[in-house]
Amino acid sequence: MKDQFPVSADKQVTLANWRTAPFNEWAFHHVSEVVPSAVIKHDPAKVKSFGTGSDLDLPDIQFDGKKVTGNEFLQRSHTDGLVVLHNNELLYETYRTGMTVSDPHILMSVSKSMLALLVGVLVDQGKLDLNASVESYLPELESSAFAGATLQNLLDMRTGIGFDEDYLATEGQIIDYRKATNWNPVEPGDSPVDLRSFLSTITDVDGPHGGVFDYKSPCTDLMGWVVERAAGKPFGELFSEYIWAAIGAEYPAMVTVDRLGAPRVAGGMSMTTRDLARIGKLMADDGAGIIPKAWIEDIETNGDPEAWDKGNFAEYFPGMSMHYRSKWYVIRGESPILFCLGIHGQNLFIDRKAKLVMARQASGPEPLDITSDLMALEIFKELVRTV
Repeated sequence: MKDQFPVSADKQVTLANWRTAPFNEWAFHHVSEVVPSAVIKHDPAKVKSFGTGSDLDLPDIQFDGKKVTGNEFLQRSHTDGLVVLHNNELLYETYRTGMTVSDPHILMSVSKSMLALLVGVLVDQGKLDLNASVESYLPELESSAFAGATLQNLLDMRTGIGFDEDYLATEGQIIDYRKATNWNPVEPGDSPVDLRSFLSTITDVDGPHGGVFDYKSPCTDLMGWVVERAAGKPFGELFSEYIWAAIGAEYPAMVTVDRLGAPRVAGGMSMTTRDLARIGKLMADDGAGIIPKAWIEDIETNGDPEAWDKGNFAEYFPGMSMHYRSKWYVIRGESPILFCLGIHGQNLFIDRKAKLVMARQASGPEPLDITSDLMALEIFKELVRTV
């Protein structure tokens, strides 16, 4: 018997269920069919192909005292796509759960790290001053909790705004935030909302700006607003002009937008797994003349380990010497690992010294699955040792 089409109502992906299992398995690589999205154009004439290296199997790892094979990891971590690059050689590539090489997959908070690369370009061009205050760019926020924070505070997640980033909450401020970004349906009786208006309503303060690392996604969406104000163009056009067309991306990317067109740069970008790996290669290649090398070096060396250790994520990475700088996580050491994380299993790992990159996209049933992220990190470390 053929599958019913359209599927019955209880199996349909909607704005109300698209981030929950099992619906997210399809929705995460069909986001633009669920949430309004702006296209980030690539340049078909500049697509850069990869060489093909020797066949590679994902290595086995020891995790929590048990052996985990590469295939077991893919299954347990709900991985949809995974790509490994060494220099310009494509060493490994796999797609699962109906995803293909050409499907753009949502990055969730890896989007934050993509925004930061654009910020680096604009800083180099003199269009942004990271020591300037938020309200110097956005006078609309003089009465908000963001007032007095510098742009670098926003980038480093070191603001004192009051916001509870509880992914499992069913009511409260984070639900208002999701409605404002078009990620949740507006309920009957709700007034029309938008992202920029929502940001202006954040007035609670729970600490000083410039203090400990305190992960709050609205800081990134606010940075997206600053970027658009300073550069005078929509985020999608800017990212296309300065990064996406230049790196030889194979496919367009996308970013979700609210009802007035404001981009959800904190989590709404989608791109293919290969193109995410191309971003990693860009970092490994010192920016390749597209991202300033000094910006990448600042990310790698200038974070504050003490702010990280006292922050709200250090417990997830026990025993690791780390910092967070300009939307990137860094494991410090002789050969630092730069990486990005997004909920439901989005990863990008880069070892610049080894010229190794691993991009992973997933549709994990739980927002926070640090176990899968840590397993992915161990697989990457093993690849660095053996490739």
